[in-house]
Amino acid sequence: QVQLVESGGGLVQAGGSLRLSCAASGRTFSRYAMGWFRQAPGKEREFVAAINWSGDSTDYADSVKGRFTVSRDNARNTVYLQMNSLQPEDTAVYYCAAKSGVPASNTYVYAYWGQGTQVTVSS
Repeated sequence: QVQLVESGGGLVQAGGSLRLSCAASGRTFSRYAMGWFRQAPGKEREFVAAINWSGDSTDYADSVKGRFTVSRDNARNTVYLQMNSLQPEDTAVYYCAAKSGVPASNTYVYAYWGQGTQVTVSS
């Protein structure tokens, strides 16, 4: 069982940056691949980024490549999402999720989810 708590969301102007954190409970955090997803009002939840258990393999949605960076600190049971050059279209609730095995971009393969943190980018 893994419990996830996101933090770091907020209101930022276009072009600004935010760093989201996802703190995980449990001593088996390092066994899980982690993903970041987002959901804007009226839209389906979509993949943003993922990272494998050791942190040496990452994957990104095309829409965030070159702007967002996912990382993890297994000693702190935390995964991060550094978001730079934010745009209004990045406005959404951001969720972290955990799964065993390799990272994936599909929401339905992730077993554990956080409650989400709101990111709002003003133009």
